[in-house]
Amino acid sequence: MNSKLSLISLALCCAVASAAAGPLDKTECIAPAKPGGGFDLTCKLAQSALMDGKFISDPMRISYMPGGIGAVAYNAIIAQRPAEANTLVAYSGGSLLNLAQGKFGRYNENDVRWLAAVGSDFGAVIVAQNSPFKSLKDLIAAVKSDPTKVVFGAGGTVGSQDWMKAALTARAAGLNPKSMRFVAFEGGGEALTALQGGHVQVYSGDASEAEEQIKAGAKIRVLAVMSDKRLEGSLASVPTAREQGMDVEWPIIRGFYVGPKVSDADYKVWVDTFNKMLATPAYNKLRAERGLFQYAKTGAELDAYIKQRVAFYRTLAADFGLNVAK
Repeated sequence: MNSKLSLISLALCCAVASAAAGPLDKTECIAPAKPGGGFDLTCKLAQSALMDGKFISDPMRISYMPGGIGAVAYNAIIAQRPAEANTLVAYSGGSLLNLAQGKFGRYNENDVRWLAAVGSDFGAVIVAQNSPFKSLKDLIAAVKSDPTKVVFGAGGTVGSQDWMKAALTARAAGLNPKSMRFVAFEGGGEALTALQGGHVQVYSGDASEAEEQIKAGAKIRVLAVMSDKRLEGSLASVPTAREQGMDVEWPIIRGFYVGPKVSDADYKVWVDTFNKMLATPAYNKLRAERGLFQYAKTGAELDAYIKQRVAFYRTLAADFGLNVAK
């Protein structure tokens, strides 16, 4: 009889423990590229903010899942891990651009649950510290003189966010984007390494990742930021592309999505958690330290914005003669 009671008690304990486990337990953030780029930065921001604010009790694990600038992670979450409530995946505006072009395979923007946008960033034109280019005008003049001698590096292939930033800059300068020499890398970390190694002359990346890499000792320099006005912080002295005669802006949002089969209840827990976290002064400090600007949307509001943004990117891609998802 005692043994039966013990078994019943054990079963009840297991059931209680199972019931107690929720979306904020043993959390994981997937960065869909190798370490060092914008996805990595986004995951580390959530890791610090959630833990420091005591929204989670165990440190968030960061996993790296490179491939297709987000495509591998997107497909893995939908097809293999759709109901993992404690797993977040980082995305950026570049992810949305790729979705608009059908680069994530048979899945589209309706196949995940968009959770939160946690900050904004801007495109940036980046060169090595010892580059002869001192301004955006210097760079454009060199490309006009001989397009074959200036190699652009970017995280992603033709049609990616980084390619689009370079193409828009070229078009604003009266150049044919198809004349650019372009080398694709798997994420911003690889592109920045290639830039410092002299394998490419320019990287059309993001302001926040450039700022983080400069703080870490990277030998790079920012020629221009693609914002409507100069940024704050350590890049405050960098002129905008518009100031240098190129009418180009490229705002980028950063955030997270979860799998399509995460329950409404668990999804709401995450939405509520992010709403609380994003409203704290401590979070704003962490965000600013990583070069991100204030931009917060969650839940249904974010979902509507994502759908609108992907539609805009489809139009932009079509303007450049790129494939567009049906």
